[in-house]
Amino acid sequence: MSQSNVDLLKAFSQALNDHDIDKVMSMMTDDCVFHAIAGPDLMGKTFTGQDEVRQALEGAWKNAPDAQWVDGEHYAVEDHGFSETTYKGTTTDGARSEARMIDAFTFRDGKIAVKNAFRKNRPAIS
Repeated sequence: MSQSNVDLLKAFSQALNDHDIDKVMSMMTDDCVFHAIAGPDLMGKTFTGQDEVRQALEGAWKNAPDAQWVDGEHYAVEDHGFSETTYKGTTTDGARSEARMIDAFTFRDGKIAVKNAFRKNRPAIS
């Protein structure tokens, strides 16, 4: 297991929970890629580069201002890793989500090059 990449995933997860976009983006490569949980393509919706990924993550936080990824377990082997978490969030229209998920990561030069998100398709909870 690559402890430095596990530490990176822990710090990345904390920055996501803090909604600290500058810190999140500082841990990603300039040409980073984010594959969102949903979208029209095989990989969901893909965002490429610092500007697109920043806008996508900020948009997710605006849509669910209380979004959190909790109970994290983080693993890394060489240039790949994953974080298993529970996503919790309430959208601005009041729909509450809580579902287990995994983010698969590719690392390059001590940063995250690819974040590929997968989440259980669970109906809104009351």
